[in-house]
This record gives sequence, C-alpha cells and structure tokens, in this order.
Amino acid sequence: MQEPTPPQIAQRLDLLTELSVALGNAHDTDALLEQILQVAMRMTHADGGTLYLPSDDRRALAFHILINETLQIRQGGPGGAPVRIPPLPLVDAAGAPDLSAVAAYAAHRGQSVNVADVYQPQAAGFNFSGMRDFDRAHGYRSQSILTVPMRDHEGELAGVLQLVNARAPQGGASADIIAFTRTDQRFIEALAAQAAVALTHQRLIAQLETLLESLVNLINIGIDEKSPYTGRHCQFVPELTMRLAEAVDATDSGPLADFRMTDADRKELWMAALLHDCGKITTPVHVVDKATKLETIFDRIALVDTRYEVLERDARIAALERKLALLTDAAGSAAPAAAANGDAMAAIDAALAAQQQALRAERAFLRTANVGGEGMAPADQQRVRAIGARTWTDLDGAARTLLDADEVRNLSIRYGTLTDDERTIVNNHIAVTVRMLESLPWPRHLRNVPEYAGGHHERMDGKGYPRGLTGAQMSVQARLMAIADIFEALTASDRPYKKGKMLSEALAILGRFALNGHIDPQLFDIFIRSKVYLAFAQQYMDPRQLDAIDESRIPGYVP
Repeated sequence: MQEPTPPQIAQRLDLLTELSVALGNAHDTDALLEQILQVAMRMTHADGGTLYLPSDDRRALAFHILINETLQIRQGGPGGAPVRIPPLPLVDAAGAPDLSAVAAYAAHRGQSVNVADVYQPQAAGFNFSGMRDFDRAHGYRSQSILTVPMRDHEGELAGVLQLVNARAPQGGASADIIAFTRTDQRFIEALAAQAAVALTHQRLIAQLETLLESLVNLINIGIDEKSPYTGRHCQFVPELTMRLAEAVDATDSGPLADFRMTDADRKELWMAALLHDCGKITTPVHVVDKATKLETIFDRIALVDTRYEVLERDARIAALERKLALLTDAAGSAAPAAAANGDAMAAIDAALAAQQQALRAERAFLRTANVGGEGMAPADQQRVRAIGARTWTDLDGAARTLLDADEVRNLSIRYGTLTDDERTIVNNHIAVTVRMLESLPWPRHLRNVPEYAGGHHERMDGKGYPRGLTGAQMSVQARLMAIADIFEALTASDRPYKKGKMLSEALAILGRFALNGHIDPQLFDIFIRSKVYLAFAQQYMDPRQLDAIDESRIPGYVP
C-alpha cells in the first residue's frame, strides 16, 4: 500500500475540518449524509461509495445513498434516483447476528474492514455475492473496499460507510485501482465518528421536537375527550391561522407588506395555534359545554317539568274535591238543585282546563327560555321572575317557590347560556393557558408561543382579556389568530349551545368587529380579499351554511 504524502495528509485534514464545520451547521439530514459520503470519497480517491442506515427495528441495513463515478450512478439522497437494492439483513431467521455481509460484520463488531480485492481467496470469509451481481449487471469490477461503522458517543450504530475502489493518488495512473491504506482507514474512522455524533445530535433534536408536538397533541386529545367540540376547535383554528398567515406573508402592499415568515416562524405559529386553548383542560365540562341555561351535570329543566306535573296534579285534585263537595251537598237537597249542580260541575271543569292550559303555556315558555339565544327580552326576563315567585307544595307539605334563586338567575340569562360567574370561569381558560405556557422553558425558536397563544382574546381597542392589550402591543401573529378563533367559533355547527352561523352572517359579524375595534381591520381585509374564509368554508363547513356572499356588502371591507 502506498501511504499518502504529507501534502495529501494536509489536504485531508482540511477536508475533515470543513466537514466538521458543516456538521455543526447542517440542518438537512439527507444533505448532510450525502456530504459525508462525498467527502469520504474525495479523501480516499474512491470511485464509489455507499452509506447504509439501520432500519427502525435494527434488523437490517438499508442502502440510503449509493454513488459510483465511473458508472455515473447516484441513488438516494437529495435529487438522487430511488435506491432499488434490497436491505442487508443484520440477523438471520433465528434472530442471531448475521455476519456474512461485510457491512453487517462491521455493524455488529464495531470494527472497520479493509479488503484489498474482493475477488481474491483471502476475501472468502465474507459473502460478496451482491457486489459481484452488481458488477455483472453493470460491467464493473469492484476490487478494494473499506467498510467503517458509524457509532455515536454511546456506541449506538448510526450507519455504515463503505467505499469502493481506491484510485491511485495524483502522480499515478488514474485508472489504477489500489488498496485503501492504513491512513485512509484512520481518516475515514475519524470522519465516521464525527459524522455519527452529528447525526445522533440531529436525530435527538428531531426526536425532541416530535416529542414536544406529541405532548401538544396529548393535551388536545385530553381536551377532545373532555369536550369533542373544543377538541374540534383546537384542530381547526391552527389550520385557519396558518392559511391567514400565508395570505399575509404573500401580501406585497399595504401596512402588512413587510410581514414575512421563515419556516421556523411557521413552526412557532403552528405550535402556538395548537396550544391556544390548552387552558380549557381545567375548565369544568358542565360549563364549557353548557348547552342550556339550566344544565349542570344534567339539564335541570327536568326538575321544573316535574314541578309542573305536581301543579297539574294538585289542580286536578282540587277540582275533584270541589266536585265531591257539590255531590255531598246535593245528597240532602231537593231534586230541582240537580240542574244547578250540573252547571257548577261544568264550571269546575272549565276552570281546571284553563288552569292546565296556563300551566302548560308557562312550562313551554320556560323550556324555550332554557335554550338561550342571541338576546332575551326584558319582559321575558320579568316573566321568569314572576313565575319563579309562585309557590307549590312538596311531598312534605311545605310551600316552596316554583323556581329557586339559581334557576331564576340562569333562566334570565340574556345572551347565550352562561351566567356572569360561568362566563368568568370560561374566560379564565386564557389566563390558565398563559400560565401553563409561560411555565415551560421554551427554546429560542419557540419563545413567542406564549405571546401568540395568549393574545387571541385581546382586542385592538384594549378591551379584551386577560391583559387588556391594544393592537399596537400585540404581534401580527396574535392578531391574526384572534380572527381565526372568532370565525371558527361563529361557523362551527357542532356546538351544543348554539347553531353554526351562515357564512354571510359570520362575515358580517367579523366586519362589525373590524369596525368597532375588536379585530385588526387590515388583517380582516386580507382575510376577505385573499378568500381565506371561502377556502376554509368549502373544506370544513357544513355545505348548508355556504350561502351567497356579496363581498361589497360586508361591513368594514372595501373591495
């Protein structure tokens, strides 16, 4: 073997240094792997090279990148043709280590294998049938090979690097195939060790990011199990947020023309959108999913129904007692009094029917009031209070008001189904969200997640919550997430406490919000102009909600 000269060694050290710098800066794993293989080939003047990666189950070595300069073959890696060679087994059928292939041997033993000529008898200890089949298929002759395992700092196999046909260095015939030298082997072993550590580092980062995303999904799964409606909201708001963010990024005029996002910015915003309602995991389910005004763990309207059944029963009993009294009196009276008794009986029946009709009308009114809506008239609120003040007699003979104070307060709710106290509980989810997110040690590239997620209930005029920020104090990301959150909530058709708005109605409400200082009017303009709303609606909304839209009539929008 002809050992490299000092200038050649210096050149290899330069290559190794350059690769070390690249390993520290690289973010694309496939590009990094290809660079590792190419540097190894340049360092040893190899004609070909293969980089194997272990399979997920660690039972085989997969051909990840294959390069041959003479044959002009480039498979795998960025831009390469698909690798069509089957993997090399690392274990046999019984599960024992398979050492027949030289790459598998190097992987198991953690040792480099340097073979001067694979066709010589001394190479018979390994199975080179695959390599010889390749030679026959391509009219090629593999001769010298150097196989080096890539192990990280913990000794874990990261891959196997195999170089084929070392060519004579400068000064010799370029076509001469020589054996890989001991110095070649040591340099490639140093390269492989550095590369393995760098690859492990990248994979650990990727695994940690995957773990973080999985933990986020874990929280959302918990929310979804607790409240499927909230879970759907936590899935769709990120989708709508990113669509609006991309539309803003593409804008080249107006106040937001300078807004641009990198891939890291997108990942940060996506994470924030996924977590924007994570605090709802602490909100009691009977509040967050309160479908009717009297619902807690169950809908208490059933108790009110029972009281009306008692009232009707008592009315019938009272009518029967009056009839019995008339019959008792008639038993000692003269015959002409019978006609008068008949008229009295009819009057009792008429009074009972009128009383029953009034009770059923009241009951129907309370059931309607229990549903909630956009606004309860003051007269209806007063009627609830008047009904609640009436009394009924319970099983123990005690007189009780028809509705207790809590029932009156709930049935008198003007908007929706939540009392002021319950609305405070629901609104507290955003404060909990902020506390949860700010308690985490976010890495630098995700440091804005708490601000983005925690700002989607703030308003441009400073009347939002939890911090009462104005538009100037909020990031663009938080402001656009607010639009996504409101639009999804307005149009959602699966909420137990409301119906989904028609598309035109939802846009009109958003438009009024843009005019009254609730949401950012510039972002709302992009939301409409780029038709983000329409693309989302066509994919996710109930088709029955997609009515005709005249954008010129949307408040706050000028086509």
